Parts: sequence; structure tokens; C-alpha cells
Amino acid sequence: MNDSSQPRDATRNSDITELSAIGLSRAIRERKVSCLETLNAFLEQIDLHNPRVNAIVAMQDRDALQGLARELDDRLSRGQWLGPLHGFPQAPKDIAPAAGMVTTKGCPVFKGNVTHTDAVIFERMRRGGALFVGRSNSPELGLGGHTYNNVYGTTYNAFEPTRSAGGSSGGAAVALVLHMLPVADGTDMMGSLRTPAAFNNIYGLRTSLGCVPHGPTDEIFLQQFSVSGPMARNIPDMAMLLAVQAGRDPRLPLSRELDPSEFLAPLERDFKGCRIGWLGDLNGHLAFEPGLLELCETALKTLRDIGCEIEVVTPSFGFEKLWHAWIDLRSHSVAGNNFALYDDPAKRAQLKPEAVWEIERGLKLSGKDIYSASAVRSAWYQTLLSLFAQYDFLLMPTSQVFPFDARKHWPEQIGERKMDTYHRWMETTIYATMAGLPALSMPAGFNGDGLPAALQLIGRPHGDFGVLQLGHAYDQAGGHSLIRSPLL
Repeated sequence: MNDSSQPRDATRNSDITELSAIGLSRAIRERKVSCLETLNAFLEQIDLHNPRVNAIVAMQDRDALQGLARELDDRLSRGQWLGPLHGFPQAPKDIAPAAGMVTTKGCPVFKGNVTHTDAVIFERMRRGGALFVGRSNSPELGLGGHTYNNVYGTTYNAFEPTRSAGGSSGGAAVALVLHMLPVADGTDMMGSLRTPAAFNNIYGLRTSLGCVPHGPTDEIFLQQFSVSGPMARNIPDMAMLLAVQAGRDPRLPLSRELDPSEFLAPLERDFKGCRIGWLGDLNGHLAFEPGLLELCETALKTLRDIGCEIEVVTPSFGFEKLWHAWIDLRSHSVAGNNFALYDDPAKRAQLKPEAVWEIERGLKLSGKDIYSASAVRSAWYQTLLSLFAQYDFLLMPTSQVFPFDARKHWPEQIGERKMDTYHRWMETTIYATMAGLPALSMPAGFNGDGLPAALQLIGRPHGDFGVLQLGHAYDQAGGHSLIRSPLL
């Protein structure tokens, strides 16, 4: 690195990785720490922690990364700051394409598959100065709430490494907790940003439909469930990343016009008198592992302390009918996206049983089945709109179980209730997804075994920033996210 790009106030590696993302971005921009020092600090952290948890996979060549970091330092020395991610090590989730990187989707069929284009959020992150050091691990085809696959293996929980990290953005969550990344991207169809956040005591935001462009994919009109979004250790860091990710892309017609800088506005707001509807277990419809619902209810005190008024409410709706509409629409989507894999017997033999079940189920559905399921979804949206006439936000637990034994593929039973599908234990995540609403997973505390739980804050249509503001007030008042992993 030439003399002109030397930082004025170099910081030790351990100090660099302890900075908040906002603090790190400021330090890089003010040249108190260089992009090269930042990269080396996070690579050191990955070397220290990743062998135990397997969060980041497909690591890139270090010499090449260091060359890119030097280029970023040189650009900064010439006054060319690319944005808040300038010099940030990142590990894009191994579910969407990243140019020049292996994209396996956790599936043996794609082992060694190098893609040549970037998903839109990766394109934006890279253009903003992020350095892609590897990929964050994901379950096969992103299916299931537990991050394991036959390409890279299992990702382990950051608080108890015998337990699941959640999924499908499990690698991203664990990398964040252990300060192997300053912020992280993820996707969410059925809690894939929220469940890992809950299992690892951080924040994960399922963005509202169209807030962050998701794709490009082969089909760009019917795909409405999977969204891309941010994960972070605190809300200001999350808002900073979302400001990079959000905004319309003309290649994706469901993305919407918005000014991404709105997420950089002040997060502070008075929530005195804010009305929140507590959905809880939906009057007994949802099964919860013993102690989890009670722990979440205890965390409600933090919201009351900042002035929120919380009332128990149960929407008048057929929740079993909604569940069956959900799995019909989900199976239809999974089958459409992955039929080519199933149609080839050699490739089908490499798929996990849950993927085969999902695809076969989707192929059996008729057009009438899909229309009927969409009509149920539409009715659910109207039901939630009526609730938002009474309440500013809705709230329920993020997950129905604490992090479970990582050797299991999925929880087959919750309490006395058997789970009838591989994803029924994540039912609590579908209510925001089916309505296209923003939903933030917020840490709620730990049980006696040191396992985390989380609250799920659901906002009005396109109310992403309001959700972040309440999440920030909750975090400032409760300090739940300040609890560090015992592995650090």
C-alpha cells in the first residue's frame, strides 16, 4: 500500500472487528483504519471461529482479496468513497448467484458451479465497495429452517455449538454473532432471516414485498414470497445495510420505487401510546416448546417501559385453512423453481427427501388449487388491514422452539403435538409472509439452558422504517442484543 493511503490512526485487529458497522464505516471513510487492515482483521476472526461453527464456506483467494482491498484504499486516497460498505468484508448467502464465485445452493448437483452474474443485492453491495470473502452457508435449495447440506455440512449455533443455527440464512447469522462479518445479507421465504436471528440473538428483517429487489430469477412476476434483506447486531447497522440494498430495479417488476436514503434518517422516535396487538399463540393454535412463549411475554415489559400499550388479540380467521393455502403456494413455487432438477433422475437422486416431497406435492396441484390458495391469502391480507386500523404494530414469537440438536433435520414434535411436515414447526413465520409485510426478529432473552428466543415485530404494508424505529427503541431500552456469545 502506498504511503498516501496509510491510515492515520491504525487500530488493532481485535478492535476493528468489535466496532459496530456504522463505526467501522466511519473509521474507514476517515482513514483511521485501512480497507486492507479491515480485511485482515476479519480474516483473522474467520480463522479463529469458523472451524468450530462452519458459517462461511467457499473462501476466496486471500492474495486476490488483499489486492482488491489495496485498490479500495487507493480509491479512498483519491477521494473516491463508494458508500457505507466501502472496504467491508461480506459473504453473500450461497443461495443466489454471485459473479465469479461458486454458487451451490447447498445442493450437490451444483457443487463447484461458478456463476457469472450477481443477484441485484450482491451487485449493489459490490458496487458499494464490499469485498466478497466467501459464501455464507445455507440449507439445500434454501429449504428448511436448519442450515445443513451435503456440500459443506452443518452450521452450528453461535451460543451453543451442538445446536442448530436456524436457516436458511444460518451461516450469515452465526458469522455476525462471532464478528466474522460486520453486517450480513439473507433471504426470507418462511423465516429464513428471522429464525436464524432468533436462534443467535441478533436482528433479522424480512423486508416488505418490493422493498429490496429479489432476483433476477427465471420467473419474475409470480414470485412473491422470497425477499432479500439485512441482518445485523443492532438496528442502526441494519438500517445502513438496508439503505444499500433497497430501491427499485427495472429488471424486477415487483420491486418498488422508494428513496433508499430514508433508512438513514434518525431512528429515534417517541413510542408513548403506541398500540401493539399481541398475537401470542393465536389462542392455542400454535404449539410452543415449554418456556418459550412465557419468555417472550416477559420481554414485552421492555416495550411497555418505552410507552407502548399491548393488548392480546386473535384475528378472526381459519388458521388451518391459511396453513394449507400457504403450503400449496409454497410447494407450487418450489416445484416451479426446481422442476428441472427433479425431472432428471440422476439429479433427483441427489436431492434431499424434503426437496423431493415439496416438488412432488407442487406438481400435483391444479390451477384451481393455486387460485383458491391465493384467494385465502388475499382474505388474510384484508384481515390484517382491519387489525392495523386498531393497532400500530402486531407482535408474536419469532420461533416456536429454542435452538434444537444440530444432528436432527427438523423438530418432529413440539410438546405433545407432532409436526405433520418438515416445516410445520416454523408456522409462526408465515403470517407476515402471506401478507407481504415487514417483520423484524428481535432478541427476547435466554432460557435456563442459555438458549435464545425472539419476538417478531410485524409492521403495516411497506412500513419497514417504522419497524426499524420501534426495534431500535426496544434495543436501546432492553439491551438484549448486548449479550455476547460465550465463544467470543
